[in-house]
Amino acid sequence: MSNLVSIAAGHIRDILAGAIKRAPSERVVVIYDRESGLSNLMAEAYREAIPDGQFIDFAETDAAAILKLIDELSPGDVFVLVQSNSFRLNEFRIRIELFKRKLKCIEHVHLNRMSEEQYATWVDALAFDREFLQKAGHGIKGILDQASTVRIVGKDTELVWAGGMEECKLNIGDYTGMENIGGTFPIGEVFTEARDFSKVNGTLRIYAFAGDDFNVRFYEPFLAIVKEGILEPGPDAPEEFKKLIDLIRAEERVLVRELGVGLNRAISRQTPVNDITAFERVLGLHLSLGEKHGVYKKPGLIPTKTRYHIDVFPAFERLEIDGKVAFDNTLATNQILV
Repeated sequence: MSNLVSIAAGHIRDILAGAIKRAPSERVVVIYDRESGLSNLMAEAYREAIPDGQFIDFAETDAAAILKLIDELSPGDVFVLVQSNSFRLNEFRIRIELFKRKLKCIEHVHLNRMSEEQYATWVDALAFDREFLQKAGHGIKGILDQASTVRIVGKDTELVWAGGMEECKLNIGDYTGMENIGGTFPIGEVFTEARDFSKVNGTLRIYAFAGDDFNVRFYEPFLAIVKEGILEPGPDAPEEFKKLIDLIRAEERVLVRELGVGLNRAISRQTPVNDITAFERVLGLHLSLGEKHGVYKKPGLIPTKTRYHIDVFPAFERLEIDGKVAFDNTLATNQILV
């Protein structure tokens, strides 16, 4: 465990210097809990990485004291949340308020979802893989933003987006020109969605999806069919997935909204983590099902009235953008080809 603490501390120093760009004059406050093995590990790693930091045990501090501390911080100071689950201060949404105050934020959530054998993978996923993330992230964004047709090609499936994509968003640790600095770590993702959902059609095979407890479920790849943006389970889909689709369908359409390209090379089907927030960064692809998406606004989809955003992970061979292979999943290394 002590070795993992030191590895994590090294990644934290890289994040603070390379992504958050902490200046020596900027304070760092770390709020943590001790309700999981991974939160304990990360609290110790932050102590090793930031000897001048201020550390607060969430369980031993009342909400008023934490709010007072936030009010005392200056724009540019760094606020770190190390959470076994997710901290709540009544109706106070911590990260939103931090950004309103122009504070930098590093958030680690749902650490209690990782089993002990996954700690090393999760810590490895913290590495600030700057050169790869920026080259691959900006490369994928550059061609997806201009794309007319996108295809996910499997051994016996093909899912097609026609009619272009919305402008991609990046989660690669590059906050240049952004209003807010920081977010949830581990990082590594480019995401977009169809401009016109009715032009998403075809088939795919799914090997994993988020369950109703937000933990990832893994299965032998099973078929799903998409017609005009709406997904239906195939005949070999597991009952758990069919029930999840029924749950969405009871309240809204099972829309294929987000198309995400995960870029975190530490996370894979062979080296998974349970938490969907982290596994979403897996080096591969993911889609979201349901009408909910807080980033892209579409006519008729009112964010406060949509409910479901369920991530699913396709088994695929290639991601093709306007006929060019952008991601070759049959290669052992260097799958991103842009």
